[in-house]
Amino acid sequence: MRFTLIKNVKQDKGMKPLLNGLLIFIILYLIFDIFVKNHTLGLNIQTISTTLFGNADEFLDPMNKSVFLEFIHMQIFFLMMLLLTLSAVFIRLLHKKTNTIVSMNLLMFFGLLTPITLLGAYFYAPTLLHIYVVCFFAWHSIAFYMSIKSLWELNFAE
Repeated sequence: MRFTLIKNVKQDKGMKPLLNGLLIFIILYLIFDIFVKNHTLGLNIQTISTTLFGNADEFLDPMNKSVFLEFIHMQIFFLMMLLLTLSAVFIRLLHKKTNTIVSMNLLMFFGLLTPITLLGAYFYAPTLLHIYVVCFFAWHSIAFYMSIKSLWELNFAE
């Protein structure tokens, strides 16, 4: 995370390509994460509910507790790495903009609420799946916005 120590990241010829690559990979991760979630867990309340709790009419078994906890563990790890890295780049490039703090706080709020609501839905109240779906798409949208804005600021803004 050397870019946090450099005075002007846009002028550093060594860090600029690295940050461009990082931001492009973050954008690709965000896009492909939606496809992966659609295939593994589902993206709407009905398919997520069927995946987590099964469906007796269709002879679908519920998700095993150990499989679910492993899934959540991986999601928390990837979420943590993405949120912290993207936030560090975003605040370094756009620290003078007025909506930087709002964007970062919303990203952290929805990002942290996503696995918490999924855990709550699995163990306590399945109605939390509604909040999970909203939080999932909210943090993906905000992270996508922050990635595009950071790429723009790094390469095209003055």
